[in-house]
Amino acid sequence: MLKIKTNENFASLSGSYLFTETQRRIRLFEAENPEKKVIKLGIGDVTRPLAPTVVEAMLRAAEEMGRADGFHGYAPEAGYGFLRTAIAENYASRGVDVRPEEVYVSDGSKSDASGIFDLFGDLPVVIPDPVYPVYADSCVMSGKKVVYLPATRENGFLPTPDLAPDRASAIFICSPNNPTGAAYGTAGLAEWVAYAKRTGSLIVCDAAYSAFISSDCPNSIYRIPGAKSCAVELNSLSKSAGFTGTRCAWAVFPRELGELAGMWLRRQSAKFNGVAYVVQRAAEAALSKQGMRESEENIAYYRRNAQKICSVLSEKGIYHTGGIDSPYIWLKCPGTDDSWGFFDRMLHRLRIAGTPGAGFGKNGEGYFRLTAFCSDEDADEAAERMRKLL
Repeated sequence: MLKIKTNENFASLSGSYLFTETQRRIRLFEAENPEKKVIKLGIGDVTRPLAPTVVEAMLRAAEEMGRADGFHGYAPEAGYGFLRTAIAENYASRGVDVRPEEVYVSDGSKSDASGIFDLFGDLPVVIPDPVYPVYADSCVMSGKKVVYLPATRENGFLPTPDLAPDRASAIFICSPNNPTGAAYGTAGLAEWVAYAKRTGSLIVCDAAYSAFISSDCPNSIYRIPGAKSCAVELNSLSKSAGFTGTRCAWAVFPRELGELAGMWLRRQSAKFNGVAYVVQRAAEAALSKQGMRESEENIAYYRRNAQKICSVLSEKGIYHTGGIDSPYIWLKCPGTDDSWGFFDRMLHRLRIAGTPGAGFGKNGEGYFRLTAFCSDEDADEAAERMRKLL
């Protein structure tokens, strides 16, 4: 019998991780209905293969690793210089000045978004509701005080600083947002930067979906004057270059943030052994001009899938957001269904699996998330099923 004292904060978490429960229900339906194909538009996992330029770089790097003169062991905790430079050059191509030494390579924005809590003392963490579950779950696990900002249809699912506490806080902004697909414009981000500077707060801006932006919304918070003095930016190749199974991301800690960059490197040195050399060479290739062109073809593919689904929702008069600057479509559950009830109805009647909005926060109740990460054939079939049966 164990006599250790466990972390009591876990008792405040929901019974299971959102996507664990959706997958459990899908598996049960499939077991009971093996002849029925389920179109899975739930988990935001890419379906297109890695770009040829990326694969070629991985093969070259793997061959290097098989030679004594090309072998690499532990990677530098902050990332190899060649990748940090490639990331800085990618920012420069978008008109943003980021130095290679301000870039810290990791195995995913999920790791960075949860790990950054190690840097914070006793201060509130401000999180939009609804939003990606990792922010809130990580806060709860670490015992942080969470302040939820209501993201609603009335504010376009983009809460403003007037809803936040008038004191120093750590603020999570996800733009374009997961799950709603809403993205802050220049004025909206500028409001948050002004708030952070006035209150001495730190913004943690998750820009993992910035490559999907097709409007005039900023694709980096550093496009806002003064943001470098109050914002860390997270980004990832998971969705932009198909690295969900390869794992490579980065955090930017501008030198204007002072000691935070050193603290982050110290944290990474203690808890992280770096991203594999082969993966970092693949990431470098993904950020090359040719790699970006090839990845953009996949992004355009997903955008077309999103528009197929959005078109049906518009035909049916169903309120929805996203699908323009994001691979996610966020829709109001029609009728009187709650989120989980609509999940079951979509699964059992239309054989389409999505994600209940309630799993992303209290204000997600009554909404539902679909992703465009599927084949064009599945997008066509899903749109047709929705058109006939929704």
